Order: sequence, then C-alpha cells, then structure tokens
Amino acid sequence: MEFKQNQRPGAVKQITSHSNPIVKEIKGLVAQRKHRRQSGLFVAEGLKLATDALEAGWGVRYLALGPEARENKIALEAAAKAKARGALILEVNTAVLGAITRRDNPQMVVGVYEQQTLKLSDIDPKSATTWIALDRVRDPGNLGTIIRTGDAVGATGVILIDDTTDPFAVETVRATMGSLFHMPIVRCTADEFVEFRKSWPGPVVGTHLRGDKDYRAVDYKEPVILMMGNEQAGLSDKLADTCSDLVKIPQAGQADSMNLAVATAVMLYEVRRNYLKL
Repeated sequence: MEFKQNQRPGAVKQITSHSNPIVKEIKGLVAQRKHRRQSGLFVAEGLKLATDALEAGWGVRYLALGPEARENKIALEAAAKAKARGALILEVNTAVLGAITRRDNPQMVVGVYEQQTLKLSDIDPKSATTWIALDRVRDPGNLGTIIRTGDAVGATGVILIDDTTDPFAVETVRATMGSLFHMPIVRCTADEFVEFRKSWPGPVVGTHLRGDKDYRAVDYKEPVILMMGNEQAGLSDKLADTCSDLVKIPQAGQADSMNLAVATAVMLYEVRRNYLKL
C-alpha cells in the first residue's frame, strides 16, 4: 500500500462502493498495524478529532464525510481546510463509513492522518515538566486513556518502550479523545532508554512491587520521568533499576492490583500536584 504526498490543493471524490480501492486502503489502516507502519498513516474517527488534528497542524491525507457531515457547518469548514492542505475529500454514504470503521453507528467524519513520533534525542529536559514512560503496555484503551490523562495534567509527552501497543491503532486514538494530537509521542527500546537515562537531570520514579516508598513521600522535582509497567508483569528489572525511586500506591480492599490507566492517573496528579494547585 502506497500513499503519495499531495503537493497541490486536494479534490473531492464521491464513493459509494465498499470495494473502492481507497476504501480498501483505509480499512487496511484500521485493521493492521503493518499497514500503518508501512504507510506512516492512521485513522481517526469523529468531527472533534478532525478539528483537533487540523488545529494542531497534523498532515491529513483523506477526510471522509458522511451524509450528516455534508449538512454540518463545522464539518464543511474542516473539509475546506483539509482540502486546502492537499487532502482528498471523500463524500461517502453511511454504509461505507461503517465498513471503514467496523461500527454499526459510525461517526459522520473519518480522517486519515500522517503519524508523528519523536526520538529520545528530541527530548529537551530544560523545557520538560513530566514525561510518562510506558514499558510494554498492551491494552489500547489503557494507552489512549494515559495519553488523555497526561494531556489533562499538562505532562510534556509519552515515551513508549519496546513492544508497547500501537498509539495509532483506532482503539487507542479513540480513547485519547483528541489528546493524541497534543501530546508528543517518543518510541524507543529499553536499551535506548537506559542509555538516555544516564544524562537525564531529574528523578525517574517507577511503580513497582518492590517499591519501598509511599507514592506521596517522593519529591517529584521537575523535570521528572514517571515510569509505569506492563499490565501483568509490571516494570522489567532492567528499567526498574534505572529508577531513582520505586514507589507503591496503597490499597485497602481485596483487589490485588489497580488498572494501569487508573494507577497512572493517581500518580500523575501527585506528580503535578503543585502545578495543578491541589
């Protein structure tokens, strides 16, 4: 699958068939990480995400408008902006939107956008507040919720370590509620992170079963990296050893653990408590 970069203002195309080649291309982006990786593109559903992406300056390749969108002033304005930036505007029916998104009640707008990721070398500690580092997170909903929560507390960005789930999977994008377009995403290996940690000027705090401190007892002096581990296995020993502090969140009930996204939210609000004036 190959997408060519648009160099001119886009065009408008009507599509009514599920077998249209463009529809097949978009469905491939929804269904397979391999296609997203090879093309550098991803799919986001909804008018809010379309406007968020355009306002944040993300590249847009296709914008599919259902019947309702073609009667919606905001959707038409978004389409005009996308078209001016070289996007192909697709006028489709509800059945085609449903086929693309695999949903019975699809959003009226579906967009195809260009992925944006950074390297560890792009991180500037001097302008950082809190980076969230995630070790092999598997669940797209957890990842999307963490990105959204990081945005809410004013974190700087998210570092995805090793085989963390795809931030551009449609389920992850959906869970971010548009925060994906505002939160820088870094991808790296564990070895790369260990090397990066050597020059990091601030604390690195991780949650871990062997943590010997209450999470509220740590001085989260910024810039700080908050490190959270895999849903089942937690942090790897290699990454836990890079932490300046390993902490626990106390629990009073019978649950043996907390949901990763919830635990990350608890940690983030403590890390950013002074900034949020809590």
